[in-house]
This record gives sequence, structure tokens and C-alpha cells, in this order.
Amino acid sequence: MSIIVQKYGGSSVATIEKIKKVADSVIEKYKEGNKVVVVVSAMGDTTDDLIAMAKKISNNPDKRELDALLSTGEMVSSSLLSMAIIDKGFQAVSYNAFQIQLKTDGTYGKSLIKEIDTKIIEKSLDEGKIVVVAGFQGISNDGDITTLGRGGSDTTAVALAVKLGGVCEIYTDVDGIYSVDPRIYNKAKKLEKISYEEMLELSSLGAQVMHSRSVELGQKYDIPIYVGLSCSDIKGTYIMEVNDMESKPITGIAVSDDDIAITIQNVKYDINLLSQIFETIAAKKINVDMISQTSPIDNHVNISFTIPKNDKSECIDVLNGFGCKNLIVDENITKFSVVGIGMKTTSGVAAKLFKIFSTNKIEVKMITTSEIRITCAINNYDKTKAVKLVAEEFNL
Repeated sequence: MSIIVQKYGGSSVATIEKIKKVADSVIEKYKEGNKVVVVVSAMGDTTDDLIAMAKKISNNPDKRELDALLSTGEMVSSSLLSMAIIDKGFQAVSYNAFQIQLKTDGTYGKSLIKEIDTKIIEKSLDEGKIVVVAGFQGISNDGDITTLGRGGSDTTAVALAVKLGGVCEIYTDVDGIYSVDPRIYNKAKKLEKISYEEMLELSSLGAQVMHSRSVELGQKYDIPIYVGLSCSDIKGTYIMEVNDMESKPITGIAVSDDDIAITIQNVKYDINLLSQIFETIAAKKINVDMISQTSPIDNHVNISFTIPKNDKSECIDVLNGFGCKNLIVDENITKFSVVGIGMKTTSGVAAKLFKIFSTNKIEVKMITTSEIRITCAINNYDKTKAVKLVAEEFNL
């Protein structure tokens, strides 16, 4: 018997009717002779609604209590799906993070999974039950509930597939992974398969189909991840080790409006001071992505970097603690990234990209690169134009 771990996103379980349809799909997979574990997200916009309620209580909700609140959404959907499966005449049982001892590093809001005790899941599977797990949540060593960050149910599913030796299927409201977000560029092409490396870059840079940490896990343990449309026979996309890549240099475009750029003006050019600043920011679990620095003038420099918008106040507190008072915060940026393994062997991609931007008067504020990606910070209002022009140029 094969073990299949399926994950259904919030839009897939947004209503009772959709939950019943998911139950039918899960049962069909079970009837094929598989042992089935299902990971679910919170129903629809439940997480956003819970955050909004918390913000009515406090502008800066206590992180421990916020995680405890947010975790309830997944417990509701997992219980309802189990009920739906049982009502259709099949055995099912739901478990939360405490019951399966999904241990995390204890960081509120963006925990990393450390260990999962699958004994109770394996026992239930051996008893012929369909197991439904509340995604997105874990338990710290102190017994506190912690959450895995946006899209964390993907990571729960892949981690369970790794531990159980199963395959992983991610079901959502899109029918696969596209070269570009179809909501921004309606001529985007669906990919039959994409490498872990490329998907990891796209996920970390703003493509919202997959949680980046779930792709990391898949790559580390060589677990192919199937991404497809919920309750549908439409063929989706496989994230896997790919050796027969096409020759085109760019596989996809990712854009993100979730970051801000902070510029520290006229800071003393002291490598020890700069090191301490960024070490303290890192200790707060704030992800610094793009960094640029001007040449020293009178032993002072300007330093710009990007961070997630949600970390703005905490980061500014850190900078103020180091006496950095001359700050400029730009909240109107889009991180625009092109990604492709083909860039390793194709020259001129950056030149072509900047030619497009220059010709069409798209301002580039910051740039970072790697072997397989180029990321630029541009103005929000140029996002759609930039996506269309680059997608057309590289046939995406």
C-alpha cells in the first residue's frame, strides 16, 4: 500500500460544500488502495479574519497569543473534513500538532519544524483510517503553539511525506505552476515540471503557489511534489529533480509587493558596526534580502536593504537602538525577479533585461543576482508593465 500525503489549501476548503467535495476526492484516492493522510489549511479567509480581530484588540498583538489564535483555523477545517469523510461511510480521524508532537524551534509566526512523531498517524493508517492533520502549526519545547508562517501547511505536508515515506500532492485553486502569475499576465504558460532549485527561488521571491521551506524539504529528501487543482482531473505540475531542462534561459518570473526598502543615511563606515546591526536584525528572525551600499564619503555611507513589511517596526527599533536616525522607508516597491537554470550557461540575460527597463523608463532601485536569478526592486506602478514586457521577450 502506498502512502499519499495530500494538502488542501484554504480556498479548497472555504465552504462546507467544498469540504464535502474534498472528502469525495480523498475517498477516491483511498478506494484505489492507498493509505491517505490529508493536511488542511484554515477555511477561506479565516486566518486573515482572525488577524483582523486580533488587531482590533491590539495594534501589536502578543505573538504567543496570536499563534494560539491562528492555529484554531486549521483545527476547525480538519475536524469538519473528518466529519465529512465519516458521514460518507469511511473511517477518519483528525489530529492537531500537539497530538502528533510536531515539534518546532519555538519561533512565533515563522517556526521551523524540528521533529514529528508519526506513531499515532501510522497506527491510525494501519487501522484503515484516513488521517486528517491540521497544517500550519507546531509545538515548541515549552509546549506553546507556534505557527509556520504563511503557506506553512505546504511544509507540514512535505514533512509528513518525508517521515512516512510517501508521495506529496498539493491541491489548491490553480491548476499547476505557471511561468508567470496568470492574474498578472494572462498568456502565461503552465509548466509540466520545474526543478527544486528554480521553484525554491520563485517561492522565496514571491511566487505564492508554494511555501519555500516545503520546497527545501522536498529537495533535501528527494520527495517529488505534485501541484494541481483541487477536485479536478486537469494535469498539474511536478516539482522534482530535472536534468533535461530546455535551453531557454528563463523559466519564470516572480513578483512580490510584500517588502519595503529601508535606507540608512550617512552611517559611519565601520565594518564592525554594520556587522552588529545586521546580526541584531537577523537575531530578530527578520529576513534581509537585497542590500546595496554607496561608496564611502568622509568615512560615511548610505546602506539600503529590503525586509518584509510585517517586520518594519521591529527593524526600525533595532536601527534606532544603534543610533541610526536618518532613515528613509520606501513602502512602494515591487521585487521583480527572473529565474532560470538556463542562465548558468546563457550570457546576456541581464543586458537584455536592463535594456527593456531602460527603453520603457522603468526605474531600477536595487539589484541582486545569483547563478540562476536576477532580482530588481522597482516601483509598484511599473509591476504589470515590467511583467508583460519581460514575459513577451523571453516567451514565458
